[in-house]
Amino acid sequence: MGTAQQINSYQRISPFIEIMDSTLRDGEQTNGVSFLPHEKLMIARTLLNDLNVDRIEVGSAGVSEGEADAVKMICRYASRINMLHKVEVLGFVDGHRSIDWIADCGCQTINLLAKGSLRHCRQQLHKTPEEHIADIKECVEYAANKGMSVNLYLEDWSNGMKDSPEYVYQLMDDISTTAVTRFMLPDTLGIMNPLQVVEYFRKMIRRYPALHFDFHAHNDYDLAVSNSLAAVLSGAKGLHVTVNGLGERCGNAPLASVQVILKDQFKARTHICEDKLNLASKMVEEYSGIPIAPNKPIVGENVFTQVAGVHADGDNKDNLYCNDLIPERFGRKREYALGKTSGKANILKNLQEMGLELTPEQTRKVTQRITELGDRKEIVTPEDLPYIVSDVLKHTAPEDKVKLVSYMVTSTYGLKPLASIKVEIHGKQYEADSTGDGQYDAFVKALRKIYKNNLNRTFPLLENYSVTIPPGGRTDALVQTVITWRHGDKTIRTRGLDADQTEAAIKATFKMLNVFEEDNNKL
Repeated sequence: MGTAQQINSYQRISPFIEIMDSTLRDGEQTNGVSFLPHEKLMIARTLLNDLNVDRIEVGSAGVSEGEADAVKMICRYASRINMLHKVEVLGFVDGHRSIDWIADCGCQTINLLAKGSLRHCRQQLHKTPEEHIADIKECVEYAANKGMSVNLYLEDWSNGMKDSPEYVYQLMDDISTTAVTRFMLPDTLGIMNPLQVVEYFRKMIRRYPALHFDFHAHNDYDLAVSNSLAAVLSGAKGLHVTVNGLGERCGNAPLASVQVILKDQFKARTHICEDKLNLASKMVEEYSGIPIAPNKPIVGENVFTQVAGVHADGDNKDNLYCNDLIPERFGRKREYALGKTSGKANILKNLQEMGLELTPEQTRKVTQRITELGDRKEIVTPEDLPYIVSDVLKHTAPEDKVKLVSYMVTSTYGLKPLASIKVEIHGKQYEADSTGDGQYDAFVKALRKIYKNNLNRTFPLLENYSVTIPPGGRTDALVQTVITWRHGDKTIRTRGLDADQTEAAIKATFKMLNVFEEDNNKL
């Protein structure tokens, strides 16, 4: 049967694929990533409750006291919500140590790590296949007697199938009759391509048709997603993933990408709640400290942003540039970038979103200004658009509701920076001063005082703060500050440009405050 026929046949079957997320175990093996116990619990809650993954691998036996605390917390929580059967911990063929450690943490499932290649068996364990198989069987029996469920990893299985398939079959022939629930086949070193996955998986399934096989991919050749799908196409019943593709070296198969390709390309069924993928991604990004690439599929900041004006024009004409990956499916919305390639259609889309109506001549002038800004490589955000409109059409521009009258910031060695400010809000002036951990922090704290003490109102929360400086190393280079604020469900992102970083941040802040005041006036 050819590949196209296989895919068509597979799509007609519409199978269910089990998803096991290993962010808290394999994902934590990312260089520089170490989750605190309460962070692991928060991620586990999101994976189980919001994303609805089938299983989560939450740690490795015997690693540390902190690891034990995290596993215990997760198991207690999972037990309260009747999901303890979904929690798994990696253990080792080390007599009873791993099994006892996992049981003491309250977990009921061990993912036992065995050697899936003869090279690993002989050179790492210094054992014969018969000795290693006997050790595995003793661990499985001991765990089963303690009432635990056992899944078996065949570490380095991909090299085992390539270099020593007779060893793999010998191990499987002996272990397949034990109480092992799932056999998990990892491409530990990320060496496989989809054709090899198909070949090796078919051999396993032909030989052991009644067994449950998972596939665990690594991304060293950027093939983790492709290899995962090849495994499913060849009969795998489960896939291992991590949020944002975290994992050792180049990482693992990313959950979001695997999910959408399974659903859209192969019509497979999973339990994943797609509208929570972005939530989980942002949480793991925050706790791990590993930023998401803006162009990362599904969860990247830019993936639902149209840049070229012709695309916005096509979307206006019956969504000609949209595919099945519509942003609303993932709890997001499509945006239309503003810059030198955006053109009139992108600008019209943003103006429509804001309820702004301009004449064709006014639109032409605004388009020209945005193009000029784009040529200077400045970021133009949707929140900047009203200010660009005001700047271009001065005679019709509404006056700012919030103005900076004067301010002073000081920085003295050994003392906290001090800010004294005077602002005008709806025609009335207010003054305040405050110290802070930096000049801008002191400035914002003084503003917060005014909003709290004088206006009795909440002040938006700063969500993200980024600074960019053009390359070249000049000390007089312009500083571009992009600040993201959140107030309730609304996100406001504004830009400030100045030779002084604090001044650039202040400009971005006052843009935000005017958007904030404009929104409040509409309520």
